[in-house]
Amino acid sequence: VMGRIDLDPASSEKANTIVGASKYYTKQDNGLEKFWAGRVWMNPPYASELIGLFISKYVEHINNQDIQEGLVLVNNATETAWFSSLASVSVAVLFPTGRVKFLDENLIPGAPLQGQALAYYGKNVLKFRKEFEEFGWIAIL
Repeated sequence: VMGRIDLDPASSEKANTIVGASKYYTKQDNGLEKFWAGRVWMNPPYASELIGLFISKYVEHINNQDIQEGLVLVNNATETAWFSSLASVSVAVLFPTGRVKFLDENLIPGAPLQGQALAYYGKNVLKFRKEFEEFGWIAIL
């Protein structure tokens, strides 16, 4: 959808072999202390004390027009303030019909206990819909 990924602010060297971001920040880099811009992919830490901080920073950089396009994969915790904040800047959200199988450090897939959502910000909402509609239902916001 985005053509390329300029930044993954919450990643690791191993994860980036799959994501392929031009730049990525690891836990040690602390992406919360860095500048975010361009086309951003993010699968933030799901710990309650961190996810809100990562979503807030993402929203801030969208509001400052630093981020051109973004894709954010999170739990579908629609009752939380951070999800509401993410939805407020998104133009579309995919709710997969099944749970996303995440890879662990050894690249072994496992399924989380909760469903996910993939939020998109940018001008290619129709392309987002075309690319992702086979995976679930999409809300255009």
